[in-house]
Amino acid sequence: MSFRDRLAQDRVVLAPGVYDAFTASLAAAAGFEALYLSGAAIAYTRLGRPDIGLVSVSEVADTIALVRDRVPTPLVVDADTGYGNALNVQRTVRMFERAGATALQFEDQSFPKRCGHLTDKAVIPAGEMAGKIKAAVDARASEDTLIVARTDAVAVEGVPAALDRARLYVEAGADVLFVEAPKSREQLAAIATDLGGIRPLLANMVEGGQTPISSASELGELGYRLVIFPGGIVRALARQAQDYYASLAQHGTTQPFRDRMFDFNALNDLIGTPEMLALGETYKDFGPAKREDAA
Repeated sequence: MSFRDRLAQDRVVLAPGVYDAFTASLAAAAGFEALYLSGAAIAYTRLGRPDIGLVSVSEVADTIALVRDRVPTPLVVDADTGYGNALNVQRTVRMFERAGATALQFEDQSFPKRCGHLTDKAVIPAGEMAGKIKAAVDARASEDTLIVARTDAVAVEGVPAALDRARLYVEAGADVLFVEAPKSREQLAAIATDLGGIRPLLANMVEGGQTPISSASELGELGYRLVIFPGGIVRALARQAQDYYASLAQHGTTQPFRDRMFDFNALNDLIGTPEMLALGETYKDFGPAKREDAA
């Protein structure tokens, strides 16, 4: 089943945030149907910087390729503003689609952009963004590659204007709609009521952000079909890492922290080291006898 067909079903898809092949492999092993490659999470972990438009198109493309080499799970990719104008958007679509993205999310912020749950955002004209969505649709090689249109207009122009923008983006060819950072459950419900019958809707859950946290099932009941928790994994690991480094600095050993860690062998089991080594053995000494066996 294609991801497009899955989103058309009357069941919500929960996509956790990932930022590299390691977190993607853990999330896929947990059984999620889709993953969300978060631009913010890449900025946090790869650059050690905030989500303010610092991550480049090539850094994201490289990350997509590494994730796709590790897991086959559908991958929704945060493509920010498309890294420029409509022509830049088209190049981004081609790069990310070749690298293995299943869906590409573009937003209507002006540059430099910032995390959707930060204040003082600005948006480009709706017509300009509609042109970028049309450019993205025209550039994709496969109709199975979905274009997600995100609007940040709620914080800038209000909910009614954000809804108008979303409808315009549908006219430009958007496959999924993402109205970012509604400030209440009432706004979440109003967005779903207005747009839910037009295209599948995405809801973004950010711990401590502008939108109250709801479960995937609760959002599914409202009419959302794709729910992401994009940066939760980084916030969880950051807390754990901070405690780990503090313990090591205090004790000079990892021993007090051992019950909160995988040991060497357990981590190797987790990432599949024994299986990979065994696979490598099957390719050793591919001489005449083994060629005959293969034939």
